[in-house]
Amino acid sequence: MSSPRGVRRADKLMQDEHVAGLLTQGYSGHLGTVGTDGTPYVCPLLYVWLDGEVWVHNTSARGHLQDNIRHQAKVCFEVDTPGKIFPYGRFQCDTSVEYQSVIVFATARIVEDREHKARFFDHFMTKYYGPDADRPTGFYPRLDEVTVYALAVERMTGKETRLPAPEDRWPARDNTRSPNVTAPPAPAL
Repeated sequence: MSSPRGVRRADKLMQDEHVAGLLTQGYSGHLGTVGTDGTPYVCPLLYVWLDGEVWVHNTSARGHLQDNIRHQAKVCFEVDTPGKIFPYGRFQCDTSVEYQSVIVFATARIVEDREHKARFFDHFMTKYYGPDADRPTGFYPRLDEVTVYALAVERMTGKETRLPAPEDRWPARDNTRSPNVTAPPAPAL
């Protein structure tokens, strides 16, 4: 799942179960497409990880997203989750952030089948809202007013930095990336 191809920092590669976990639990992602004139377009979207694909939706009205996907089905989808900021060395630039991110390279298709669209929304509502005994479930009267896209994964890469244990963080441990550098004296007041 997490492919090292094209990854500069192989030490940051995320384990496959963490990739699937982030795609399952992530809140929103960013879908990158390309327009007919070559202009990139990124759209933030809520999504569902379903049957090994990323599923998203948007209005059925034509706009950048739909026009771009109809022009070029190759897309890129990104999900990330930030964590805590932590120091690892004695200089301000020796600071990092715990994070997880997944980049999915995929081919998008428009889902036309009403049953598949309804199944997407069943999963979507479960993920973002949960059960609701006061309203009918599985009933989507405006299904024709939305376009559902399924992104068939061709390749994906997950990267992460985990929060180090307290004994591995500054000041308990000095992991300064420039250990032989001396800071300039503080300015006189």
